[in-house]
Amino acid sequence: MPNELSIIRYNTRVNRLSSIQEHLMLRRAVERGVTAQRLADALDLDITSITRKLTLLDGICAEAAAILKDQQFSANLGSVLRKLKPTRQVECVELMVAANNVTMAYANALFAATPASQLVDASKAKKVAGVSPAQMANMEREMGNLQDQYKLAEQNFSQDVFQLFLARTYLSKLLANVEVDRYLQQHHADILTAFKSIVEAESLDA
Repeated sequence: MPNELSIIRYNTRVNRLSSIQEHLMLRRAVERGVTAQRLADALDLDITSITRKLTLLDGICAEAAAILKDQQFSANLGSVLRKLKPTRQVECVELMVAANNVTMAYANALFAATPASQLVDASKAKKVAGVSPAQMANMEREMGNLQDQYKLAEQNFSQDVFQLFLARTYLSKLLANVEVDRYLQQHHADILTAFKSIVEAESLDA
């Protein structure tokens, strides 16, 4: 058991574990008889922090957890996600991961912009310090528009990548033809340069 505690302590301090990996290691230690207090002492954390890490995935749907599996985030994130229905949990974590912003601030903003119909307890009014009901409603509309724009951009990007793949494949075969290559060099050198840049491109940015 001391060896397992040493491994947990080492991995936590060098910060190489994702939050979910850390959670699983802590849960495994508890299942093998290590108390939460002993874990807290070993990691130099208070018992409340350890409890949050141990219950990190409670109330989080499997799909949302899978998206977060390689991320590092606050153990408090679950307290926000648990208030959301599973489909909304997935939407929120997808947005956070895509924006590379898996933070409490962003999670709270997404929660504030979540319609009551997507909350676990729709009867409980959302309360955000300094935000009026009218501002809350406006945030819901704006966040809904932002999510629609994000999904559209994601779809278009996928289509653009597919088109780039097709173009590269076609042009590669075209330029492999010696006669076509010679003709373009002699009569349309600028077009040949453009075609070669497409063939050599590894991403849309290129």
